[in-house]
Amino acid sequence: MSQLEGAMVTMIKVFHKYSGKEGDKYTLSNREVKDLIKNELGNFLGDTNDQGAVDKIMKMLDDNKDGEVDFSEYMVLIGGLTMACNDFFKDYKKK
Repeated sequence: MSQLEGAMVTMIKVFHKYSGKEGDKYTLSNREVKDLIKNELGNFLGDTNDQGAVDKIMKMLDDNKDGEVDFSEYMVLIGGLTMACNDFFKDYKKK
């Protein structure tokens, strides 16, 4: 398996590790999003204990306004963070 294929498998596995603990097994509830952010993205997103910040992220991700985050909406978060990290490291390398 290539490095990129491994990364794709990891993104899928992480989503399903947190989805379905409450309600639909193919979506993330607010609590599941909070747990995922805290455990998997804490280094990138900072204070993950701030429920207000988590609520804002949840609202931003919940494109169809159903109160849950599906895989497509989750990938918006992962893609956006990846692009932000890339921009950071491009600027960092210039210094």
